[in-house]
Amino acid sequence: MPGPRRFLPSLPLLSAFEAAARTGSITAAAKELALTQSAVSRQIKALEEQLEVELFHRERQTIRLTLGGAAYAREIREALHRISSASLNLRANPFGGTLTLAILPTFGTRWLAPRLPGFLSRHPGITLNLLTRLNPFDFRLEPVDAAIHFGGPDWPGAETALLRRETVVPACSPGLRDAYDFRAPADLRKAPLLHLTTRPDAWERWLDAYGVPPLPVHGMLFDQFATAAQAAIAGLGIGLLPEFLITEELARGDLVRALDLPLQSAEAYYLAWPADRADYPPLAAFRDWLLAETAADR
Repeated sequence: MPGPRRFLPSLPLLSAFEAAARTGSITAAAKELALTQSAVSRQIKALEEQLEVELFHRERQTIRLTLGGAAYAREIREALHRISSASLNLRANPFGGTLTLAILPTFGTRWLAPRLPGFLSRHPGITLNLLTRLNPFDFRLEPVDAAIHFGGPDWPGAETALLRRETVVPACSPGLRDAYDFRAPADLRKAPLLHLTTRPDAWERWLDAYGVPPLPVHGMLFDQFATAAQAAIAGLGIGLLPEFLITEELARGDLVRALDLPLQSAEAYYLAWPADRADYPPLAAFRDWLLAETAADR
């Protein structure tokens, strides 16, 4: 049942408040909204009167959010962002059928993107939007229908389906391999090792699996596989990389296995979605297609 009208301020009032809260200035908010300063001030005052709460401390020519106003601003900013995203999605596809998917950068560009034409040709009425997300998030706070996730099967507030597992290999440039003449797993510690921020203990796991004491391992740090792979190609070190994502580089010889000693990762790739969106037709169609594609590629 809808709440009292006084708790549902109009968009112009909320927009004026959000702009002033974000910029910390009535003048800047007025310029952003193409309004006069007095108009913005009146709208904020009207919002305060409607809510019966003071949102700003007014000190001479400056404004400063109250404690309650700061908390309110965060929620209103997110709500306006969701409304904006929903409006853009509707404009892009006025007949519905929009699917917004969060992807992992390298998985998205290397594995998923080349296969998407096949999905879209089967479902021409679906508009697919892709966003990059490296870590799990709260689906209630993001305008996202589903996400491709690497880790475990648990995602708070969401359902998951296993897509595929991965095998990582120590990969480097041919020149670096020849310079170090690797013969045994312990030899790799002599060379620079490349690390990912999302998998800080990956090298320790690999070394331990092959009987090398997993002492602290130092080296360059990257936030994406793509940049780590390029660094390995450039001869900056050895990357512990998913084999299925570097097939082209291995085939061309840009990368080689420092040692042919693969290791299956403990984590896996999953598709995650909020439980209340499970039956959303574009999501159901994409989920069925993606599960079939990953099964065929294992």
